[in-house]
Amino acid sequence: MKSIFIVLQSWDLRELITIVGYPGIWSIVFAESGLFFGFFLPGDSLLVTAGLLASQNYFNIYVLCFILPIAAILGDSVGYWFGKKLGPKLFTQKSSKIFNKKHLDNAHDFYKKHGGKTILIARFVPIIRTFAPIVAGAAAMKYKKFISYNLFGGLLWTLSMLLLGYYLGTTVPNIDKYLIPVIACIVLVSFSPAIWEYLRNKFY
Repeated sequence: MKSIFIVLQSWDLRELITIVGYPGIWSIVFAESGLFFGFFLPGDSLLVTAGLLASQNYFNIYVLCFILPIAAILGDSVGYWFGKKLGPKLFTQKSSKIFNKKHLDNAHDFYKKHGGKTILIARFVPIIRTFAPIVAGAAAMKYKKFISYNLFGGLLWTLSMLLLGYYLGTTVPNIDKYLIPVIACIVLVSFSPAIWEYLRNKFY
């Protein structure tokens, strides 16, 4: 927990978001949704913080709620077609500084367990979120099936995170003073499914 606070203190997410503006937020959500090098980018915390800043008039919440689902849906679609084009070659590719095969394998295991629902569930699981559409494409999921999960998942994820941040910003006095603890909690909750899965496999 302490290490999370150190990371957050060294990287002011609020300052980053205000600097990059709408184009930067859109690009980060797009990349984190389906480009294999985007797994390290903030997802949940970025959306919640953007919603919180919108409550303080840094951004327009209606604009965010319109453009960011599009970024998430397009990002997943690009990831799908990337996986479909490269297919099995991805799973024989060795890890490198840019490409981490372990993340792909974890997403593949997640896909085998949950099937098509992975595209929806993975929206709320960091790292898996980035690689799930790539695996779906490599596994030759029909695009008609993929896009239905993608549309619903992209809308649900972005709008729920944005509106959570907006709600906190409008109901909690001086919420900006507690931004680091709020983001830390979001990070912990985001990773809780992966932590639970690890503990379950290790001890049961």
